[in-house]
Amino acid sequence: MKTYLQKIGRSIMLPISVLPVASLLMGIGYWIDPAGMEGAGTNAFAIFLIQAGLAIIGKLPMLFAVGIATGMSKDKSGASALSGLVAYLITTTILSPSVVGMLQGVEESLVDPAFGNIENVFVGIICGIVAAELYNRYSDVKLPMAVAFFSGKRFVPILSAGAMLIISGILYLAWPIAYDGLVTFGETIAKMGPIGAGIYGFFNVLLEPIGLHHALNSVFWFDVAGINDIGNFWSNTGVKGVTGMYQAGYFPIYMFGLPAAALAIYRNARPERKKVTASLMLAAGFATFFTGITEPIVFSFLFVAPALLAVHAVLTGLSLFLAATFHFTAGFGFSAGLVDYILSLRMPIANQPLMLIPIGLVMAVIYYFVFSFSIKKFNLMTPGREVDDTIEEDEFTQNNLSGYNIAVLIEGLGGKENIVSIDHCATRLRLVLNDSKAIDEKKIKSTGALATKIIDDKNVQVIIGTNVQFVHDELKENL
Repeated sequence: MKTYLQKIGRSIMLPISVLPVASLLMGIGYWIDPAGMEGAGTNAFAIFLIQAGLAIIGKLPMLFAVGIATGMSKDKSGASALSGLVAYLITTTILSPSVVGMLQGVEESLVDPAFGNIENVFVGIICGIVAAELYNRYSDVKLPMAVAFFSGKRFVPILSAGAMLIISGILYLAWPIAYDGLVTFGETIAKMGPIGAGIYGFFNVLLEPIGLHHALNSVFWFDVAGINDIGNFWSNTGVKGVTGMYQAGYFPIYMFGLPAAALAIYRNARPERKKVTASLMLAAGFATFFTGITEPIVFSFLFVAPALLAVHAVLTGLSLFLAATFHFTAGFGFSAGLVDYILSLRMPIANQPLMLIPIGLVMAVIYYFVFSFSIKKFNLMTPGREVDDTIEEDEFTQNNLSGYNIAVLIEGLGGKENIVSIDHCATRLRLVLNDSKAIDEKKIKSTGALATKIIDDKNVQVIIGTNVQFVHDELKENL
């Protein structure tokens, strides 16, 4: 079950990856003319960019349906993506207020408000999952000669349509109840104000290693429970000083705190390993600071020092609490890195975003000294402190500079015959093996990988970093 949820979390990254496009377009538009969204703008080019960005934000649930259907299909097929789109269109049309009103024989204004929010990310995720599962199971089906045209991949959209008719019937009864539960949960956290924001940030970090943080994020960032923090921020339709409270506190952590943790890891590396550790931590720290991608740093200490993850979670919650308390707000389309921070500065709804920098500087100091103290006090084997590392520094550095040694990586994974399938997310290789006990973690690490995580007897993750796609492609070619 956990592995399947991780697969969903990985696939969610595909539709989320389009958000930087929306934030870039809207950020530049607002930078040119901050009044463009409010209908008072006079710059046609700015209005053009802003509306283009809104086209993406407004259709995010549909993008989730298509993206997840693609990401979870066995061969990333376009037919699966089309099936996800079909599933989404059928569901959102049948359960739209106008159609529900006709089904119930009442005026549209009397329909349960839950159906007015049926076009949401949660429904998009359901449609994507259903389409992908049907594709994986039935895309090779051969029908009788009379209807052979609809065999194989063409059969999947038809199945998806039929499946979503049934699921739409279930949602017709269950969605109002489920929606009320989600709204209650979101409202409970929202009513807690800054404390709620801190609690959210704390659990977000704890769930990140297993990929379940995406589910939590969807409640607060998107329009699953009516909060829609990202959508409202970039469409400038929220409340100044409040909208963005579930985003702003991440900027001090990602731009300052975690890079400071990377510096602490480097400073506490063994003298003979500092050169190698510097290259790893510099790349990881820059990725976090510039783009907001945290996995390279977090996974560098997660397995060797899990307690540091708890520290990271507490400090993240504290940062969100402080930013929300003082009503310092900013937003992001992808993650809380420098790019999104700069783009959000000119958003009319952003409130004193420059004050996030002092919070970030304080967090940097706390992260550095807490991580340094913990590493020394408890002799944590963070990168560069490994006692039994038999890989020579020059060889390790050469591997990193010249690219990953795929042949050695395959050996470390137990050989070609042990590899069943490979996939990747933003920073990790995700592999299904015949036997995870056959891997050689030290050999895998010698290729430049940051860490290896054994999920169960079949599933293994290899943490690579932001260049994981190239490693994945070369590995797949060799296989």
